[in-house]
Amino acid sequence: MRKIYITDSTLCSKDLTLSFKEKIEIIRQLDKCQVDVIDLPAIVNDKVDPLLISTVAPLLHFSGLSLDVGRDVNLIEKAWTAIKNIDKPFLRVSLPVSTVGMEYGYGLKARTLPEKLTELVKECKKYCNDVEFVALDATRADFDFLISVINTACEAGANCVTLCDDAGIMVPSEFLAFVKSVSEKIDENIKIAVKCNDNIGMAAACSISALTAGANAIKTCVATGEIAALDTISAVIRTRGDFINISASLKITELNRAAKRIEQIINPKKSESAVDVVTEEENSILLDINDDIGAVIAAARLLGYDLSEDDEQRVFTEFKRVAVKKSVTGNELDAIIAGTALQVPPTYTLESFLINSSNLITPSAHIKLKKDGKEIESVAIGNGPIDAAFLAIENIIGHHYDLDDFQIQSVTKGQSAVGNAIVRLRSGGSIYSGTGISTDIISACIRAYLNALNKIVYEEANA
Repeated sequence: MRKIYITDSTLCSKDLTLSFKEKIEIIRQLDKCQVDVIDLPAIVNDKVDPLLISTVAPLLHFSGLSLDVGRDVNLIEKAWTAIKNIDKPFLRVSLPVSTVGMEYGYGLKARTLPEKLTELVKECKKYCNDVEFVALDATRADFDFLISVINTACEAGANCVTLCDDAGIMVPSEFLAFVKSVSEKIDENIKIAVKCNDNIGMAAACSISALTAGANAIKTCVATGEIAALDTISAVIRTRGDFINISASLKITELNRAAKRIEQIINPKKSESAVDVVTEEENSILLDINDDIGAVIAAARLLGYDLSEDDEQRVFTEFKRVAVKKSVTGNELDAIIAGTALQVPPTYTLESFLINSSNLITPSAHIKLKKDGKEIESVAIGNGPIDAAFLAIENIIGHHYDLDDFQIQSVTKGQSAVGNAIVRLRSGGSIYSGTGISTDIISACIRAYLNALNKIVYEEANA
């Protein structure tokens, strides 16, 4: 049976706005699934991005990391310095090969692209044995030019070529024929990977079809929906791998839970309500105010979390706050972990709030926060109690952020249900998502707002 390789490109999505710790958790979950390679975008922030790579290095037990080097040959050494301590490092050169992509996307001409590509690949090869050339928009390129460019990359030292269907409009038989034509024209020792856009819902089918045409690897994603979904590819390999004579290193038993965790991090709005996702492990957990931190962390491990010491303390503190009012189920503990762990260091913390609201008075909110050890407070009125609370917070921080989205979800059922609030704030063209949980829905909303606010403050401080 032929072994194929799975690369996950979730973190390369341009639409994601994630905190430092959220990126770490996504990488950790992908490693638990045993994807072969995790793609990272090119370094943008010289401080934060290399720190992310050095932080996850000791956490990786299986996966390699592939770092895009950008288009400036002078920055390749910096990229290698950031990734060289990874057990399985890869450097990635991504350039368009279609006329539209070259000229309008990158300002390149067909006659100058081979020289630029050779320069980048050779520089990468000076540092790293595994160099990948990503042929962007390959399916819309002139075929003879595409083959020439691929051979140029291979002669310069690339040992993997990724064929991208960025248009995402090919059907499986069409893409199979395309990949087969390419594989027949290049060195048989070069590994071929495919990356298919899911514009018409054919990404997974096209990717699988390519394996029968000579491809050795598939690029996938979780939750973003841009290219072939990791869980879909995994399901095909699990159920039909024998028929198409392929296998992969994916740890199937971990994948569904990991995909759920990543979905909760990336898109809480679209992730399943915890009411609908109850596993056997979650059903077996029931904690109360008398349980100590050891019992809570043991339950977290049963749910699949491996928390840092700081996160353990944060989770336990939040658990005690909720457990004062009710017993905590596995489902609710899962929501507590998602809302309190894997977060940025809090600049603002909630000390207290007082809400006055009825059908006879204008709703008002008195909010008291703590920043750098000092208490700051404000009072505001609004169209409702939650609006008043958000306005009071804005008075404290002295800034207004556009509220892009606001949602309230139920984590559990019944009169003592725990509510999960989702707040999305817009800052500088980016969206920052925050979550908050509580048996008091106004408390959950305030905590969600602060969660999003702290991400904005952290990102601005480290920009």
